Amino acid sequence: MSQVSTIHRRPTVVFVGGGPRTVGLLERIAANADELLGDGPIDVHVVDPFPAGGGRIWRREQSRLLWMNSMTSDVTIFTDESVQCEGPIRPGPDLATWVAGAGATILERAGIQQPGPMDFPPRLVQAEYLSWVWDRVVQDLPATVTTHLERAVELTPDQRVILASGVEIQADLVILALGYLDRLPTASETAWAGQAAAAGLTYIPPGYTADVDLGDLQPGEHVIVRGFGQAFIDLMVLLTEARGGWYDDHGAQLTYHPSGAEPILYVGSRRGVPYHAKLGYTVAGTKPVPTRYLTKVALDSLGDGVLDFDTQLQPLIDKELAFAHYQQLFTAHSDRTRWSWSRFLEVLDRSLPDAPEFVAAVEAAVPEVLDRFVRSAVDRPLQGQVFEDWFTFEQHLAELIEDDLRRRADPEHSADLAVFNALLSIYSVLSVAITEGRLSDEDRVRQVETEFHGFFSFVASGPPPRRLEELLALHRAGIVRFAGPDLEVAIDNDRFVGRSPAVGGSIRARAFVEARLPRPDVLAATDPLLRGLLADGTLAADELFAADGTSLGGGLLKADVLCRAVRADGSVHPGLFLLGPSVSGSAGSSGFSRPHFNGPGFRQNDAVARNLLTLLAPLAPAVRKEERHAS
Repeated sequence: MSQVSTIHRRPTVVFVGGGPRTVGLLERIAANADELLGDGPIDVHVVDPFPAGGGRIWRREQSRLLWMNSMTSDVTIFTDESVQCEGPIRPGPDLATWVAGAGATILERAGIQQPGPMDFPPRLVQAEYLSWVWDRVVQDLPATVTTHLERAVELTPDQRVILASGVEIQADLVILALGYLDRLPTASETAWAGQAAAAGLTYIPPGYTADVDLGDLQPGEHVIVRGFGQAFIDLMVLLTEARGGWYDDHGAQLTYHPSGAEPILYVGSRRGVPYHAKLGYTVAGTKPVPTRYLTKVALDSLGDGVLDFDTQLQPLIDKELAFAHYQQLFTAHSDRTRWSWSRFLEVLDRSLPDAPEFVAAVEAAVPEVLDRFVRSAVDRPLQGQVFEDWFTFEQHLAELIEDDLRRRADPEHSADLAVFNALLSIYSVLSVAITEGRLSDEDRVRQVETEFHGFFSFVASGPPPRRLEELLALHRAGIVRFAGPDLEVAIDNDRFVGRSPAVGGSIRARAFVEARLPRPDVLAATDPLLRGLLADGTLAADELFAADGTSLGGGLLKADVLCRAVRADGSVHPGLFLLGPSVSGSAGSSGFSRPHFNGPGFRQNDAVARNLLTLLAPLAPAVRKEERHAS
């Protein structure tokens, strides 16, 4: 007992979750330790049922056919000269540099083809990169690092982390970096499952596609799929190429050769169109810049207290996006404009994108409709359209996808890249507004976490262009059919029936797949640790209701600006920190940071790491003194 007690008197930090967020935070702890920790060693424990580094999403054990939706050159775990933080910059290789250097031998040994800097690599490449980064970070830490390949199931009031095996770790500080959480089915999903089972149908609820059992989807049968984002792309791959089909690159267009094991997928969604393809080009010097209209100063000028998203924030967001689009158009492609940028900017500065004065300025200064930016049109490209038959609709959608592929590959439309970068900057401002309590719970859930995040994902987090080329090839092969926007699904006797108001008729199928991640709702999370901490009030995530009494679910965990957990009584827990996509206002949760882009996740990680070290430093000298006395 005395030996265990001595070990646990050393400053001890426990990370629950061993994925990229934990790796990034540990890198910042290593970088700042010399300044803030001194000579005192610390103990670090990382608890995760999946190997540290990649965690669940970026584990090695997954299909080689699943890709990242970022180019190799757009991913890094390390800070660089662009990052504005208080701690020291410790450069390291981004993914592309690693692939061409230290990673080349690792990938060859793993039998993974080496991707180029402009390729969208298999997720297994990122898994190997994160494993390598993990090893490097552990070597740099002034700590003994212990990993536990199991779940944490309880955190006691005296900061003991209890694992599923019964092991207990006495912690001074605990960081929950849990990533995406499994959750209990909603009432609607439970009802769907019950009705489908009673009718002998197959219903697959929302979930992480790589972990979903698709074995009940039979060759040649019709399957209704609702969801046209990343989850659908993964589903498409796992039900086609992973079942033995193959693509032929020869000829004028991509051709898919079925294996005969594929089901027929009828895919639709609210928009009825796939996410925009990732941009296939870069423009030197183009990167996120500080916002011009949606700023903290501007929000503070609107008064104290809670702001209204629709009337106070959305106009500034629209103005920010319009500014980014038109500034790039006027400065990089002035031959397609009729006014000077300064004249046009004067109008934008004093108006809003939907104001008659600005609309008139756009019509006068930007002659081509394709060069104009209207957020609502970008967000809902099929809004209000009705098609006389399925053939006409599917032909129209195929042409939309082809046009999108051409545009997203053409730097002549670099205004799209400027909008992408503006969305990143807007997200940073909204994260601060959330953590400072400037938004109501209803606006946070409905407007930011649902509508704005959906628009962001649609525009900025789409698939690699090749995936949309494959989608079109599968459509030509009759494997993928388009079901339309605002797709509604019901059960009629012994079949699922799908209908879209944009197209007459219906689709009947034995199987229905909800191809999307579940909406975050930590009150419905299945994780036993979170459920216990929410139940005893250590964590807070109120059940939220709209003004009309409609339930909004449980939303996200609450944390303050230092990422400390906010308890149910509103107080701040001094030794429990929260990071990741299940935490309100957590920066950098939408994806990996890009090199030389001053990623908000880096800035937040550095601030949290410095705070953690500041809290640990006073504990270390006493520990060293006690250990010397004991010896």
